[in-house]
Amino acid sequence: MTNHLPLLTAAVLLIGTTSAFAASSTDLSVVGTIMPSACAPSLSNGGVVDYGKISAKDLNQSSNTPLGEKTLQLTVTCDAITPFALSLTDNRLNTATDTDPETFGLGLTDSSEKLGRYEMFFRNPVADTSLRALYSANQGGTWNFFGANESAQKTDWIAFGENRAPLPLQTVTVDLAISTEIAPSGSLTLTSEVKMDGSATLQMEYL
Repeated sequence: MTNHLPLLTAAVLLIGTTSAFAASSTDLSVVGTIMPSACAPSLSNGGVVDYGKISAKDLNQSSNTPLGEKTLQLTVTCDAITPFALSLTDNRLNTATDTDPETFGLGLTDSSEKLGRYEMFFRNPVADTSLRALYSANQGGTWNFFGANESAQKTDWIAFGENRAPLPLQTVTVDLAISTEIAPSGSLTLTSEVKMDGSATLQMEYL
């Protein structure tokens, strides 16, 4: 009996020490809010920005070739006045010719070369009240106005309001300008037709 006492005591002390650092249970909460209304975004021209056919001979050999801006109309329509934002997803992630957070990819050539890049600008929102385009870099935690020529970053949420706060809206229309550049032709294999393949998703986020 004497030989077993120290071992039993050590075991009791170990259990007591462990319980001081770790609880025996933890809680999981599943939360959310069911919205009585819904919103739907839509883009003019079926959401297609078409630069047509471009001759390889017209591309710069050693620098990007800007193709200029093209503008679509983005409209968000809600069943009722609703606080919302739009999140952005680059569906051609890691194909832009740089790593800037505001550039979206144009896809790859058949030789797996990065074709170019484009940026998105949200301008001139129109609704029943005075608005400005806003962005949040922390999923709605804080909001800021876009600068005069400031493009959206891939991780931004976009909303529309005033005093750096989104306003609940039922309908808003905004100019979505796309500015595109093609990579230097010297870095591309252009022996056959190469199609630009930029793609992004604008997703509703309810605030």
